[in-house]
Amino acid sequence: MYELRYMPPARKYFKKLKDKSLINAYSDKLEQISKDPYQGEAKVGDLSGIYCMDLYLNKTNYEIAYRVIEDGDKVAIIILAGTRENFYQELKRYMAT
Repeated sequence: MYELRYMPPARKYFKKLKDKSLINAYSDKLEQISKDPYQGEAKVGDLSGIYCMDLYLNKTNYEIAYRVIEDGDKVAIIILAGTRENFYQELKRYMAT
């Protein structure tokens, strides 16, 4: 099992969630990530080293972006979560800082 750690944008997003079905769907995906983070889609180019996992609920596509670190401890750092719309632009902007 990988330990999940959250960057400030992801923590802020999850804190704002009110919809129980969306919260449960995210919980399921986060549990999958903690069991096997390499099942997500590995990104290339600007986002090399980052994995993303899709979530589809109520005709809306959501994403979770994370990085896997295996320096002694097994850690998956959740960088960003949110709807698919403008997700990658926001992720690139955040990674540039």
